Amino acid sequence: MKYTALLKKSLVAALFAGLAQAASAAGPDAAQLERGKTLFTSAAVPACAICHTMADAGSSGSIGPDLDELKPNMEQVKKALREGVGAMPSFAATMKEDDMNAVAAYVVHATGAAK
Repeated sequence: MKYTALLKKSLVAALFAGLAQAASAAGPDAAQLERGKTLFTSAAVPACAICHTMADAGSSGSIGPDLDELKPNMEQVKKALREGVGAMPSFAATMKEDDMNAVAAYVVHATGAAK
């Protein structure tokens, strides 16, 4: 009897773990990607599109790297946003963590980079 209850608990736990993994593998939702694109193209101060080239955003900046070529992953984008890189300022004081996550998700999604 105890074995059956333990087995049921294990199966339920495995099911929930599988669902959580599938949800994270599905990637960001459409609202997060749209928020990231808005921040990238116009809402961030300064807007990322001013300096960076990225086809999906329709941007052709030449100060920062071409993100379509660089294909940064989530952590690289978030680190650059938090700390700044070269001429790029830090956005730590002007952008919330959720917004940084949205920009990072958008850049990774739009460039086809590894997560």
